[in-house]
Amino acid sequence: MPANSAAIDDYLKTIYHHTEWQDDPITPSQLAAELALAPSTVTEMVQKLAAQQLVTHRPYGPVSLTDAGRARAAAIIRRHRLIETWLVREFGYAWDEVHDEAEVLEHAISDRLLEGISARLGHPMHDPHGDAIPDASGAVVREPFVLLAQAQPGHSGRVLRVSDRDPALLRALEGAGIDVGHRVTAAGDGTVRVDGGATVELPAGAASAVWITA
Repeated sequence: MPANSAAIDDYLKTIYHHTEWQDDPITPSQLAAELALAPSTVTEMVQKLAAQQLVTHRPYGPVSLTDAGRARAAAIIRRHRLIETWLVREFGYAWDEVHDEAEVLEHAISDRLLEGISARLGHPMHDPHGDAIPDASGAVVREPFVLLAQAQPGHSGRVLRVSDRDPALLRALEGAGIDVGHRVTAAGDGTVRVDGGATVELPAGAASAVWITA
């Protein structure tokens, strides 16, 4: 395995993530910001990925995964999300604690162990944050969705996904009763009704971090 394999995987995962819950392709500057790297470093790596036919890119244009790049990204994302699910279900981790652990373990476990984990968990389709777990072929299943920040007042939906970017926000949402699988109704002015009951004020940034059924 090439020494920079993990770095390549990080790039491919980031590109894959960017279009999971919205349609606009990622630009090199956005990629640099997401990875906290210098634009020149990202430009050099994107050129290498293009030479390996993992991405397509033209100067000053967005970066997109090729079929080969998407397959590789889906495989590593499958590892990451299965590990997160395993840690929550089997070891009692909270959903705000698993991301960093999975980042380490995803490069360490064997394919045999990964498939054993999947079987033990009943081949789950979503991780604790609601992100789809690709199957062994890279396919995923998603329901139609809307970002909570874009939902009209009165729109009711089941929470499909909560971004795992900010552990503190995950804890705040859990404290407010907003979790994957719960039903919420957009009430306007930064509030939601949770499961048809109490109206709660959304924590800062929550409306842009929660996706519900359309």
